[in-house]
Amino acid sequence: MIDIQVRDITKSFEVGHPVLNGVTFQIDQGERVGLLGRNGAGKTTLFRILTGELESDSGKVAIASGRRIGLISQIPVFPEGYTVEMVLRSAFDRLKTLSSEMEELAARMAAGEQDPVLLKRYGSLSERFEVFGGYDIDVAVNKIANGLSIDARMRAQDFDSLSGGEKTRVNLGRLILEDTDILLLDEPTNHLDLHATEWLEEYIRAFRGTVVTISHDRYFLDRAITRVIELVDGRAEHYSGNYSFYAIEKERRFEERQKQYEKEQAKIRQLEKSAEQLRLWAFQGMDKTYRRAISMEKRIERMRTTSRPTKARKMDARFHTVEFHGDEVLALRGISKGWGERTLFDGISLKIEGGERIALIGDNGTGKTTLLKMIMGEEYPDAGRIRIGPAVCSAYLPQHVSFEHPDWNLVENMMAEKRGISAQSARNRLAAYDFRGEDVFKPVSVLSGGEQSRLRLCMLMDDAVNFLLLDEPTNHLDIDSREWIEEAVEAYDGALLFVSHDRYFINRFAQRIWELDGGTITDYPMGYAEYRALKAREEAERQSAKEVPVPDKKPETHKTPSVRQKPSVRRQITVLEHEIADAEAALEALQQEIESCGSDYERMAELAAQQSDAEAALETLYERWETLSEEA
Repeated sequence: MIDIQVRDITKSFEVGHPVLNGVTFQIDQGERVGLLGRNGAGKTTLFRILTGELESDSGKVAIASGRRIGLISQIPVFPEGYTVEMVLRSAFDRLKTLSSEMEELAARMAAGEQDPVLLKRYGSLSERFEVFGGYDIDVAVNKIANGLSIDARMRAQDFDSLSGGEKTRVNLGRLILEDTDILLLDEPTNHLDLHATEWLEEYIRAFRGTVVTISHDRYFLDRAITRVIELVDGRAEHYSGNYSFYAIEKERRFEERQKQYEKEQAKIRQLEKSAEQLRLWAFQGMDKTYRRAISMEKRIERMRTTSRPTKARKMDARFHTVEFHGDEVLALRGISKGWGERTLFDGISLKIEGGERIALIGDNGTGKTTLLKMIMGEEYPDAGRIRIGPAVCSAYLPQHVSFEHPDWNLVENMMAEKRGISAQSARNRLAAYDFRGEDVFKPVSVLSGGEQSRLRLCMLMDDAVNFLLLDEPTNHLDIDSREWIEEAVEAYDGALLFVSHDRYFINRFAQRIWELDGGTITDYPMGYAEYRALKAREEAERQSAKEVPVPDKKPETHKTPSVRQKPSVRRQITVLEHEIADAEAALEALQQEIESCGSDYERMAELAAQQSDAEAALETLYERWETLSEEA
């Protein structure tokens, strides 16, 4: 059954510059589709056309009859005083009518009415109320709120008092609770922490409806989608696989088009040479060759069917690193910080040495950004001391970028930031960051979030630094821009402390993990994949500890293993320990291979699956070892 059908959709906001130019595709019921494309390719415009918020210039959109569609980028307006809890429970408005009628009928029956029609109506309503989950509303709300990190404090807040990201998260929860048939998710992971992102991935995989998502999170796309629609030059290109498949197949198609173009050009050059010779003979008096030359030139024009394939120009800019002389980049001594009655940190002591790359991770609201601001001197600790080495030259990219002169254009802002730079030098510098032509004369205030981050990076990369602090550096950036900043960070050899929920970015660069939770930071001297494996083992141990039944104490009834049985058990334990050692070595080898994959997404996905199987097998060995140890 087809859920969404789009035929020849066109949409322009400026005459002669179509955003969508004949987009055609169909999405079947239950599919998980990723809608990809560079920033400005028309992805959000297409979503707004699908929901009816925006009219297309031409073409047709058909949504299957009876299917309810929900768009996460739309944040509805609620009455003043509506709390987050009320917004979440508004998903069950249709059940309120049933509940009210059931209460009215119950009151009438309690008053003595014995009409069989009344009883039948109550039974019908009660059955529908149960089918729609009316008796499990509290369970459903708590489950969704916990999954999306909407804690009790937030649930009591007024919805209007939330930030844009928090409103998006609450609205996502409301849409999920409404049991929408078709989910349109516009950058759903931008405002989710790692815990909530992983929860959303699992929800999408179990969701029985249709999902179409715009996202630049490559891990999320690999785990959540099974098909890609890419918007390129206003048209749709289709790929039957997840992101890893798309990345490889896109490159293969480019190379195929390049070969076809080169083959065609070689044939055209040969024919042009022949046509030129025929014209020369015609000029010398051989009239018949003139008609043959004309015929050949028409044939050449018909052959010009393949345009030269192009790739988006890659930005080629790097951080200017100044050499660091010293042992200590940063030292935190007994740092404490709180807001009102809430404690963010308490007695944190850590240090960073030259060249270290550290990921600061944790749930939203735990204080990651506050810690970066304290290091940069924008906030002050309540207690403790922050010391930065004397040879440290630091640079900071905040999560929310701002400029002193938002009404000035890009060139003016660049000249104001870099005193003494000429207008032409500023334009050259901006061009290296993909700001070209008339774009450099736009006011900074009209730039998208991703463009503002790119502009701020353009200014940062002009300074010589050896300590770089990045707060969500890939937020709002498209995949091409993410790959560019990753290449820049790869080439940078100074100390790096970053906050990110982009698991690909964390896995690629983190050599050390700082996990912020419960007012303290736990230091894990390992990469992200090793950290995740460690956390998975700890969780498995907690679960198995819960599941092990406590035996009844009957000292006189149970049998003690015989002397002949014990050596057999011990031999099994010895064999098992060798198997565990081999399994751990194999898992470590897999981890090292994953870290060396680079951008080979297909190989990384294959190795990740092998790693998951290896971890499960190792966990089984651990459980068997525990059982045998108890027997021995």
